[in-house]
Amino acid sequence: MADPIKLVIAGKDGRMGQAILHAAQADGGFAITAMLGSKDDPLPALAQAQALIDFTRPASSVALADLAAQARIVHVIGTTGFSDADETRIRAAARHAVIVKSGNMSMGVTLLAALAEQAAKALPGFDVEIVEMHHRGKIDAPSGTALLLGNAVTHGRNTKLEKRGDTGPRQDGAIGFASLRGGTVIGEHDVIFAGPSERLVLRHVAEDRTIFAHGALAAAKWGQGHKPGLYTMRDVLGI
Repeated sequence: MADPIKLVIAGKDGRMGQAILHAAQADGGFAITAMLGSKDDPLPALAQAQALIDFTRPASSVALADLAAQARIVHVIGTTGFSDADETRIRAAARHAVIVKSGNMSMGVTLLAALAEQAAKALPGFDVEIVEMHHRGKIDAPSGTALLLGNAVTHGRNTKLEKRGDTGPRQDGAIGFASLRGGTVIGEHDVIFAGPSERLVLRHVAEDRTIFAHGALAAAKWGQGHKPGLYTMRDVLGI
């Protein structure tokens, strides 16, 4: 039996940090070596780790990516809301670390994105609207998951993502985004393909945060032994 993976979890005071902790403890394939909060020094912890799972804030995740590159460990990033400059730094860090980054760590959402890409390719003339809802405290809009789905659509059509959240006539190829916030909703996403006299709706509903924790743990396991690079959950699932 393989030795447990030495795991550091960032965001110890957040809901996802706690969900990952409980899931890792139940999994049995991990040894939790540190839980990091915003005031903790991550360097000593990462020096002894094999993997880091990080659902924090963009500034924190970028700094942790730099340290993961120094430590040559697997860095799983579930944080969303990165700027272009942040993305550039993460790509640079991935030259020395295995970084698995996704707008959503759920296995189901990963498959939804693959299906949306196929549908976009098969239905080139259909308009696309992406509707998402999260709890009232969600910060970024559109969500990282909505953007992940939008990028899947544009990849299927070999185009560039152009976000449209306003009303009015849709331009050909533009993707509309609607972001709803309220209550304790964990996450709901619809990808709507609207064509002449018919609609196709692809939907995912998250009922518990543990789905993101399980996906992140799968990514941490998958990354062991892989070459440095920037990967996604599609790589983890092989789709």
